[in-house]
Amino acid sequence: MSNNPSENETADEPQAVEERGESTVTEPSSPAAQQRSPQGQPGQVEVSDTKAVSSYANFCRVTGTPEELIVDFGLNKNMNAEPHEPIAISQRLIVNFYTAKRLLAALHMAVQRHEAAFGVLETDVQKRIVPAARAALAGKT
Repeated sequence: MSNNPSENETADEPQAVEERGESTVTEPSSPAAQQRSPQGQPGQVEVSDTKAVSSYANFCRVTGTPEELIVDFGLNKNMNAEPHEPIAISQRLIVNFYTAKRLLAALHMAVQRHEAAFGVLETDVQKRIVPAARAALAGKT
């Protein structure tokens, strides 16, 4: 991905920076983020993940208010049926709608790249189960 701004971008718009195959949405609010090289390209944004906490999630819930979105992530231990116990939320991300829209674009770009390399992702679990396995599961319930 190129870091060159398109002709329609302004200095106040965010820039998506790709690093190690990951898309990072940067906020233009700091003076460092708004600095441009003589060619008009955005400056490099340095990111430190030394204090980042990583956790796996297979459950996501989006709620919000008129001012912000709340995205909860957790682990659903029983993926084949309704959970018998509450899903423990391990991470909560609260963002304004501008950041949410930039996150949506970055996630969309990452999924498109993945699907181009590995094929379409089917989100309906029932459609991903092979017929023989589906019959075996139906016999157990």
